[in-house]
Amino acid sequence: MMEITKYRIELVRENSKLYDIANDKATTPESVYEIIKDRFNISSLAEEIFGILCLDTKNNIVGTFQVSHGNLDGCTVHPREIFKRAMLVNSASIILFHNHPSGEPEPSKEDKNVTNRLIEAGKILGIRILDHIIACDSYFLSFKEHGYC
Repeated sequence: MMEITKYRIELVRENSKLYDIANDKATTPESVYEIIKDRFNISSLAEEIFGILCLDTKNNIVGTFQVSHGNLDGCTVHPREIFKRAMLVNSASIILFHNHPSGEPEPSKEDKNVTNRLIEAGKILGIRILDHIIACDSYFLSFKEHGYC
């Protein structure tokens, strides 16, 4: 007797802003902040999220990912989860970002440690980290502009 197996396919509709990246270019920290605000609704979040913008060799965005969702004052970030996504879209470089729901953009010691750890992992993999943006409701901080990376 032959066994019949049925499969079900579901279509999941996500926010189309995450995929509408054809004309986006990461040229300045300000442009990155605007993209992050638009795609991830940073101002409406009560918890921290950590994500990446994946870039090609000409700084065109080839992927945007929310990698981790945490709580009020932190979220867990692991290099494996960051670079897995970057490699899937063949990134030449990435820009890290996370939000501070408190509204204070100054990086913590842990923010700096995580960034340095990811920079070192990126060197091994050949994927440069160009910047790390801490986004708040109406302003941001760029690690690159402040000499943190």
